[in-house]
Amino acid sequence: MSRPTPTSNEIEVKPVDIVVSKADEAGDITYANPIFYKLSGYSKKELNFAPHSILRHPDMPKVVFKFLWDEIQTGNEVHAFVKNLTKDGSFYWVMAHVRPALNQDGSFRNYVSTRKAMSANARATIEPLYAKLLELENTGGVEASEAELFKVLDGRAFNEVMDELQDS
Repeated sequence: MSRPTPTSNEIEVKPVDIVVSKADEAGDITYANPIFYKLSGYSKKELNFAPHSILRHPDMPKVVFKFLWDEIQTGNEVHAFVKNLTKDGSFYWVMAHVRPALNQDGSFRNYVSTRKAMSANARATIEPLYAKLLELENTGGVEASEAELFKVLDGRAFNEVMDELQDS
């Protein structure tokens, strides 16, 4: 599937929208709710067993996904802001809560992501931060971006900072 060319058209995520998807260990989509398909512009057939990265907007710094994968693969949950790319090149912002789900015996079942509308205050902080992180990645690699991210966190937990931004 070819990646669309990004446009400046934004899709609104309404405060009542709850976007849900599940993915296997590789990050391939195994389930999504109807609002996920509606926002993305893709059909169920197009997205089932496709990698979640198909929705990755080029404005997203790689370090955010590196952190996310490092954390969820060790059993931790992550709260992060994500700018997604739709099938027609539009975009939408969400606050994502991603966590591993386990079977009763403790073995891995899937990754579950629930997403909701991003607050305006969070966006005012995250957009320039992500632009800076992306610029650092382009000049100094993910390591430079990661160093800046940890500098911004100033010793605080990533999820705590993201939640505070969302709630402010």
